[in-house]
Amino acid sequence: MGRGEGKRPDRRPTPAWPCTRKRQGERNGVEAEARMVVTSLKLQDLIEEIRGAKTQAQEREVIQKECAHIRASFRDGDPLHRHRQLAKLLYVHMLGYPAHFGQMECLKLIASPRFTDKRVGYLGAMLLLDERQDAHLLITNSIKNDLSQGMQAVQGLALCTLSTMGSAEMCRDLATEVEKLLLEPSTYVRKKAVLTAVHIIRKVPELSDIFLPPCAKLLHERHHGILLGTITLITELCERSPATLKHFRKVVPQLVQILRTLVTTGYSTEHSISGVSDPFLQVQILRLLRILGQNHEESSESMNDLLAQVATNTDTSRNAGSAVLFETVLTIMDIRSAAGLRVLAVNILGRFLRNNDKNIRYVALTSLLRLVQSDHSAVQRHRSTVVECLREPDASLSRRALELSLALMNSSNVRAMTQELQGFLESCPHDLRADCASGILLAAERFAPTKRWHIDTILHVLTTAGTHVRDDAVANLTQLIGGAQELHAYSVRRLYSALAQDISQQPLVQVAAWCIGEYGDLLLEGNCEETEPLQVEEEAVLALLERVLQSHMSLPATRGYALTALMKLSTRLRGDNNRIRQVVSIYGSCLDMELQQRAVEYNTLFRKYDHMRAAILEKMPLMERGGPQVDEEAKESKEAAQLLEAAPVATEPQASKLLDLLDLLDGTSGDAQKIPSLDTATEDTLIQLLDSPCAPTVPAPIPNLKVFEREGLQLILSFVRPPGTPALLFITVTATNASKGDVTHFICQAAVPKSFQLQLQAPSGNTVPAQGGLPMTQLLRILNPTKAPLRLKLRLTYNHFGQSVQEIFEVNNLPAETWQ
Repeated sequence: MGRGEGKRPDRRPTPAWPCTRKRQGERNGVEAEARMVVTSLKLQDLIEEIRGAKTQAQEREVIQKECAHIRASFRDGDPLHRHRQLAKLLYVHMLGYPAHFGQMECLKLIASPRFTDKRVGYLGAMLLLDERQDAHLLITNSIKNDLSQGMQAVQGLALCTLSTMGSAEMCRDLATEVEKLLLEPSTYVRKKAVLTAVHIIRKVPELSDIFLPPCAKLLHERHHGILLGTITLITELCERSPATLKHFRKVVPQLVQILRTLVTTGYSTEHSISGVSDPFLQVQILRLLRILGQNHEESSESMNDLLAQVATNTDTSRNAGSAVLFETVLTIMDIRSAAGLRVLAVNILGRFLRNNDKNIRYVALTSLLRLVQSDHSAVQRHRSTVVECLREPDASLSRRALELSLALMNSSNVRAMTQELQGFLESCPHDLRADCASGILLAAERFAPTKRWHIDTILHVLTTAGTHVRDDAVANLTQLIGGAQELHAYSVRRLYSALAQDISQQPLVQVAAWCIGEYGDLLLEGNCEETEPLQVEEEAVLALLERVLQSHMSLPATRGYALTALMKLSTRLRGDNNRIRQVVSIYGSCLDMELQQRAVEYNTLFRKYDHMRAAILEKMPLMERGGPQVDEEAKESKEAAQLLEAAPVATEPQASKLLDLLDLLDGTSGDAQKIPSLDTATEDTLIQLLDSPCAPTVPAPIPNLKVFEREGLQLILSFVRPPGTPALLFITVTATNASKGDVTHFICQAAVPKSFQLQLQAPSGNTVPAQGGLPMTQLLRILNPTKAPLRLKLRLTYNHFGQSVQEIFEVNNLPAETWQ
C-alpha cells in the first residue's frame, strides 16, 4: 500500500444544503424556547424571590423579568400553562404593577371547559376588568352559559364575577338567569344568587319587580347566609321604590317572629358571637324594620313589644351586644314608637356614655345630638354625663360633647350650663375655643335671664378667649351695654378693671375703650352700688389708654378705639385737655392711614371747631339691632321709594311691579304703601310725562330664584340692577332654616367665569336659627361688562344636626334679566 492509500480522510464538514440549514434553525429556536420555559418561575418560587428582594430595584428587576416570560407564554398560546402564568400575573397586579396585558387571557380561560382554567379566569376578570373597559362585555355570553349549566362551583364563580364587576348592561342581560337561580335547590347557589341580585338592584333599580316573588319564598329559609342575603335584598328594594316599600310592609309580622326567635331561642350556635345569637342577622332585620316602620302607625305598633324585649334582654358587656342595642335604639327613634320606648332608648344611650370604649361613647354622643330636638326632655336627664365628657382627652369626643352641651341649653338651665362651659373654655384645646366661645355667646343672646348676667357672661368669654370670639361680638356687646342705661356705671367699672389687668385680648380692649370713652364720667364718680368701691383718677384712665395705644399687641382697629376714647374723654373729664391734645397730635403722622386720618380730624376739631367739640362728641344714641346688610337693604329700599315718587306709573300692572320691587327690597309687602287709582286725565298726563326724554325709567323687577333646599335649609337669590349702572348686578343670598336644629358655621362661597368680576360682602352671621328664625343674608356684587350669560357656582359648608355638610353646585338657570 502506498503513502496515498494510508492517508487519513478529511474531517472538515461538507457544505449543508438550504433545507438542512432551515431544520437546524428550527431546532435552535426550540432549544431557546425550552430554555425560556425552564427559566420561568413557579408561583411559589416567584413569591419567595420577590419577598427576598432587599431593595425596590431588585424587586422591579425580578418582576420585569417574570412579566417578560409571561408575555412570551401568552404570545406562544400555551393552553396547558396559561392559568399558571395568569395566576403569577394576578399576584404581580396585587403588588401594584401593571398587568393589563392579561385581560384577554382572562376571557380565554373563562371560555375554557376546564374548571382549573375557569377558576383563575374568573378571578382575573374580577381583578383586571371593570365597567370602564369595553372588554368586560365580552364575557357576558360566557357567564350566561356557565349560569345555565348544572355545575355548582362554576355557577358560583360566574355569580361572584357578575356581582363584583357587572355593569348595568350585563345586569340587564343576565337578570333573568339570576332570578331562576334564586329558587335552585342548592343553598350554595341560592346564597350567591341573592347577593348578585342585590348588585343588580343597585345598578338597575327598574329591575326590582322581577325579584319580588322570590323574596317572599326566601324569607322562610333557615339557612343563615340565604336569610341574611334576602333581608339585605329586601332592604335595597324598599329604599329604592315607595311601591315596593308598601308591598313588603305585610311581611313585618314575619320579620318580627324571626327576630323574636333569634332573641329567645337562638338561631344556631355556630353564628353566635360572645353569647349574642347571630348579631349580624339581628342588625340587618332591625334596619329593615326601621325602614318599614317609618311614618306607618300599624307597622310600628306591631314591632313595639319586640323592640322593648330586645332593648331589655341584650347583653351589652361585649361589642356584639352593643351593636345590636344601638341598632335597636335607631329603630325606636325612626319609627312611630311609644313615648316610654323612646325614653328607654335615650336611657340606653346614656348608659353608652359611661362605657369604657371610646367608639361607643362617640356613637352615643352623636345619636343624642340627633335626638335632642325631638326628645329634649329625655336627653336633658343625661346632661351631667354629657358635661363630664367635655373633659375627655380625645378631641373628637370633646367636640361632640361640646356640640351636645350647647344643644341642651335652654332658658331653665342656661346659668348652670354656661358656668360649666366657661370652666371648659379655660382649659379646652385651642381648636375648640372658637366653637365654645361662639356657642356661649349665642346661648347667652337667646336665653339670657337678665341683661347684667348677659353682660357678665360676654365679659368672661372676652377675658378668657377674646381672640377666638366671632367678629360681631364687639358690636353686640357695645349695643347691649348702650341699651342697658341702668348698667352703664357697672359695665364701665367692670371693663376698666379687666382692661387694667390684661390688654392682650383685642376684642375686650376694643369694648373697654369704647365704654370708657362713652361713660368715662360715670367711672370717675364712683357711686355704683353694684360693684366694690373703686377710686379711679383721671390720670390713671389716660395712662391706661396711652398704654393701649403704645402696646405692640394692639391692632390698628384697637388703636382707633383708644384714640376715639381719648377724644371723647376730653369732654367728660374735668381736668386740662393738654395731655389728650398732645397724644392726638402725635398720631397725626402715624403710618396707618386710618389712624392718621382720625388724628388729623381730631386735631382740626381742637384748633378750629373747639366750640363744637362737646356737641360732636356727645354720647351715642341707642343703636337698633341690625347689620351692614340690613342698612344697605334699607338704603336701596329708600332709593326705590324715591324713584317711585319721581315717576308714578300709569297702569295697575306697572304699579304691581313696583310694589313687587319694594317687596323684594323690604322683605315685606305690608309696609309698602298702596298706589291710589288714577283717573283718566291723570293717566294721560303721566303717560306724556313718561314719554318725555327727561323722565326716569324704572327697571322691571327680577324674580327671586330658589337654588338650594335640603333638610329645611333653603337658599334664595334676589336680584337688583342699579338703573345707572346696567353692567352691575346685586345678588342677595338669603338662607332660611325651617328645621328643628340650628345650622351653624354656615359659609357661602361663590365663583363666576373669568369675564366677570365678583365681590363678596361679609355675611350677616354664620348661624341660621332653627324653625324660621332670623334669616342669614350675604350680598354679592357682580360686574358684567360684556353682558355675557351669567353662570354662578356656589359652595356651601355648614354643620346641621351634628354633621358636617358640604355642597357644590352650579346655578345655570338665572333669569335673563340679570345679564341682558
